[in-house]
Amino acid sequence: MIELLTHLFQVTLDTIMDVLPIVAIIFGFQFLVIRKPVPNLRKVIIGFIYVLIGLAFFLVGLEEALFPLGELMAQQLTDPAFIYSTGKVSEILNWQDYKWVYLFAIAIGFSTTIAEPSLLAVAIKANEVSAGVIGITGLRVAVALGVAVGIGLGTFRIVTGTPLHYYIVAGYFIVIMQTFYAPKIIIALAYDSGGVTTSTVTVPLVTALGLGLASTIPGRSALLDGFGLIAFASLCPIISVMGYAQLSEWRNKKNGKKNEI
Repeated sequence: MIELLTHLFQVTLDTIMDVLPIVAIIFGFQFLVIRKPVPNLRKVIIGFIYVLIGLAFFLVGLEEALFPLGELMAQQLTDPAFIYSTGKVSEILNWQDYKWVYLFAIAIGFSTTIAEPSLLAVAIKANEVSAGVIGITGLRVAVALGVAVGIGLGTFRIVTGTPLHYYIVAGYFIVIMQTFYAPKIIIALAYDSGGVTTSTVTVPLVTALGLGLASTIPGRSALLDGFGLIAFASLCPIISVMGYAQLSEWRNKKNGKKNEI
């Protein structure tokens, strides 16, 4: 317990040092450039204290729970004893034998994205700005499906050992082609949707999953193969959101309804 509290205290000090430049910039511009007092200074200071406390607990939680959990799940699902217990007969493991890894990756990608606070914030703002044309639930599900497919594809890449750039080049080629045909109202939001998935909930588990897979699958390097899943989590939501908008546009035109996404 004492060791944990000491670690929490050290992380809190490190967090304060990380946040200080942000505070200096904000207050520096407020007092030196805008030359006005900070509105609701008391609330702002309390808010910064909450941020510091929250970041410290979050970082400790990552180290103590999320990172170890992601790596543990990867190790268990790729354990030959587990694979053989599910009906494997041949002694040589193939990419088809890791079906539970793909399923777990898809499930964790979807669930963490749905729970992502940054995605919810973007969806709410997009709904407000578009006067309800862009639905909150529809956008969140579209992004979550994109991340799920992306993480599943990323784990397949780790298992097979195929080069990362093949997938990324092909993915962005699809994105470029979709950009020409997708509704203009959704294009910028779709590109931003790829970024909001790489935030507080998704990144820790996905990173730990990739490192765990690369560390346990024979012939894979944690440094060369363990990273890259976040790239899939950023790329595939762009495709899924624009695809969702294109399908919604086609359906609305067919039914003669108002253009809603």
